[in-house]
Amino acid sequence: MAKLIHSMIRVLDEARSLAFYEAAFGLEVADRIAFDGFTLIYMSNAESGFELELTVNGGQSGPYDLGNGYGHLAVSVEDLEAEHARLRAAGLTPKDIKVLNAPGGGVARFFFIEDPDGYKIEVLERGWRFR
Repeated sequence: MAKLIHSMIRVLDEARSLAFYEAAFGLEVADRIAFDGFTLIYMSNAESGFELELTVNGGQSGPYDLGNGYGHLAVSVEDLEAEHARLRAAGLTPKDIKVLNAPGGGVARFFFIEDPDGYKIEVLERGWRFR
């Protein structure tokens, strides 16, 4: 059976991205591998074995075009209001908390935040199908 292990995004400014993901989600650098022309940075935390791979390409001078195919990453938290307040207090800009009532009776409570490169991250309250 396949096991999801990481998702990769391209970032423009390594320091800015590392600071964001550490402050926003407690991710720390698990590994950093420098190649000729690009660097791979794997970030994780104790909550999950899943990693976020940041790719920093040498010579990239402008923002990446995210196009219309990228959706979002998602994380779950125990206390949505507390997490929203913590991110706001850290100087980050989470969007408003939303509630989505599924036709089958499930409820999703969430908000979005964007990283320095414009990638959207959904922050979901644990419950229903979001553990």
